[in-house]
Amino acid sequence: MQLYLDKLQKYSSGNFFLMAGPCAIEGRDIALSIAEKIDKICRTLEIPYIFKGSYRKANRTKADSFTGIGDEKALLILKEVSDTFGIPVVTDIHESHEAALAAPYVDVLQIPAFLCRQTELLEAAARTGRAVNIKKGQFLSGASMGFAVDKIRSVNPDAPALLTDRGNSFGYSDLVVDYRNLVEMAKFRVPVIMDCTHSLQKPNQTSGVTGGDPAMISTIAKAAIAVGADGLFIETHPDPANARSDGANMLHLDNLEGLLKDLVKIRQAVR
Repeated sequence: MQLYLDKLQKYSSGNFFLMAGPCAIEGRDIALSIAEKIDKICRTLEIPYIFKGSYRKANRTKADSFTGIGDEKALLILKEVSDTFGIPVVTDIHESHEAALAAPYVDVLQIPAFLCRQTELLEAAARTGRAVNIKKGQFLSGASMGFAVDKIRSVNPDAPALLTDRGNSFGYSDLVVDYRNLVEMAKFRVPVIMDCTHSLQKPNQTSGVTGGDPAMISTIAKAAIAVGADGLFIETHPDPANARSDGANMLHLDNLEGLLKDLVKIRQAVR
């Protein structure tokens, strides 16, 4: 799978690619440390790697939840990660004006799932010329995401679009992954990604803090590779219990290498 991102060309194009990192940028040292460890693993396994970190978290359940360390400070850290390790970086944007703000610092702008129908936001991201990763809404089918891709291409036909599944809402506090969505979204001739951590969230908890089921991350990831996902999205942290955001559904960083080794074997078996 070929991405336009030149920084990925150093890796083998026959493998799946990985978007991984902390949910939010918590500080310079921890961001660089996480990126360094994942980059080393991915170089060894020849997995194209994109560092993920949200410069700001706008979608919090409680008013006093952590939202970030400051926009410019976090964006500069993302740029430093990219420059230090020679890898692309991705971050979320939530409002149209953020596209132009974040674009100079990152390679990929990510549209959160619950905002995937926001036309002005998608168009603003496309105008920057950056790749745009659109997360499928929990309330949508894979087949319906073609309209989101159309919005990107109508503004900038050359802007690379990616689609990411993160499960569908089921009941009031759980999500279910329907792997048919990956197959349906691939029909739009864009890379398709499985978000292996957010798909295991248990939202709307009465405590005001989102729960999760990280023990099932490997199950989601292995099934996604088996059905042909081009990439995986995994939030990971050296101390999930004390992560500032979404720690309940993160993969412990120490467990990433073993999982990726298993996934490479599955990829080789199904190719």
